[in-house]
Amino acid sequence: MTYERRSVDLSGYPDLVVVYLGYRAKTLKGARSLLRIGRGLRAVKKDPPPGLLSHEDVWFGFMHPGFRQYWRDFDSLEAFTRAPQHQAWWRDFARDSGGGGIWHETYRLRGGMEAIYSGVPGIGLASFAPERIPMGPFMSARQRVEAGVR
Repeated sequence: MTYERRSVDLSGYPDLVVVYLGYRAKTLKGARSLLRIGRGLRAVKKDPPPGLLSHEDVWFGFMHPGFRQYWRDFDSLEAFTRAPQHQAWWRDFARDSGGGGIWHETYRLRGGMEAIYSGVPGIGLASFAPERIPMGPFMSARQRVEAGVR
């Protein structure tokens, strides 16, 4: 099978946001916690929140699954992260990481990037950029992504 060379026209998505997320299991318990995360991701795929254009599963390595999401705009992504379902998951993870670590990186078409890492070594942007504690004016994803535009 051969494919012609193609591209995409993103002019209809001027505020497009791409998010990569990963979960790295560090223990057998961490591998089991993947099942719980998988249930939540299936629910997001089955009933996508407003603004989610596409959700794709990816593997970054053994015991390191993740996904890539395309969002219409940052406001839609932010609304999803503030929804009770997502807040409950994050609260539960903060209480017990389940033997793993998580990370995400966010990229905006109009500029700006941000990332957060919890319980994982320096990967992605953290493999070369200096670390900064996410607190104060650097606490939220919106604050971090906007700081990257300046």
